[in-house]
Amino acid sequence: MTPAGNGPLAGIRVVDVGTRISAPFCAGLLGELGADVIKVELPGEGDFMRTMGPFVPVEGEPDYSLPWSVEGRGRRGVTCDLRRPEGQDLFKRLVAEADVLCENFRPGTMERWGLGPDDLPDGLVYVRISVFGQSGPYAPRPGLDRLGIAFGGLLHLTGEPDRAPVRPGVTVSDYLTGVFAAFAAVSALYGRDVAGRGGEVIDAPLYGAVLRILEWTLAGYDRLGIVRSREGNRLSHSAPLDNYPSADGFFVCIVAGSDANFARLCSAMERDDLVTEPRFATLAERAAHGDEINGIVAAWTSSLTAEEITARCVAHDVPVGTAYSAADIFADPHMRARGDLVAVDDPVIGSVRQQAPFPRLTRSPAAAPSGAPRLGKHNREVWCGLLGLSDEDLADLIGRGVV
Repeated sequence: MTPAGNGPLAGIRVVDVGTRISAPFCAGLLGELGADVIKVELPGEGDFMRTMGPFVPVEGEPDYSLPWSVEGRGRRGVTCDLRRPEGQDLFKRLVAEADVLCENFRPGTMERWGLGPDDLPDGLVYVRISVFGQSGPYAPRPGLDRLGIAFGGLLHLTGEPDRAPVRPGVTVSDYLTGVFAAFAAVSALYGRDVAGRGGEVIDAPLYGAVLRILEWTLAGYDRLGIVRSREGNRLSHSAPLDNYPSADGFFVCIVAGSDANFARLCSAMERDDLVTEPRFATLAERAAHGDEINGIVAAWTSSLTAEEITARCVAHDVPVGTAYSAADIFADPHMRARGDLVAVDDPVIGSVRQQAPFPRLTRSPAAAPSGAPRLGKHNREVWCGLLGLSDEDLADLIGRGVV
């Protein structure tokens, strides 16, 4: 049985044998586009994300992981011990029915289990996510998201110039690599099914996704010898731009570096005199006097609430946005109108509002994902219904700890 999907990837089957975030996120994105995603976990233990807090208390059961509720959604769940020969054989049978495999073990792990690309069907799109890639001197090293942003160059750029680097607020390299890998997987499926090029192996290191979004950083070093570093919330070549304080304790981001936006901001502040002030007459002059012009804007915002700042900027067509917390996101009428949050029916804790599938497809919009499955929830459905094992075979495998 294959769950019905209405997205463009309906009919595609994805096997998710990843852990934590990056590979499962890649698989989940494909699932939100209509693919049937089957997650394979270690019997009795499951994905490490099941052990991550914060937790929701559940009467009569262990406290339940909210990270798992989010990252495990939108897929069927089975168990299989890939370290054992019987588990490896069963996994190969499952992959033979699939189009995409997503994994993020340390390089060489799948090969040691006899499950590397050379051991599986040629038509498979094999997504491999790791910290440093499948080749190169650093490939065997262990690591997590923080190493991806550090080695990829983002950590060096994040924070205030006179302080230590600061990590971004979420696991950027894990999620970003998952997005790039999903894009590559869809491209490989097109190459296989339309151009007849066969399967593909996608090597997606965490640091590589970060490296790809470094803007002009590398070209600037190569041609100009510039070692770009931390600039905080401001930019050395543009002003005014900052996260400005409001009178009611919020921070409001205003982007008014261009001449047009600066003039509009001056009107919003009722300071049209600043437009003709020589220190602020051009972008270059404003950048050279960044502390002064940003200070003037900060003094203005500090006298108003975030709502008042936003209203004045919107009225004058100035780009503006408040630094939202989760509470602000839930209360925002725009997000409510667009359906940016969906209620996912989690099998353990019931309805829980989470991020909606993104981006949205107008002609085949994604439904709310199914809840993250309990460990081994779909063992019978997949091992018996899809692969044809008998109930006795399944019971034997379960009894021996293979499933």
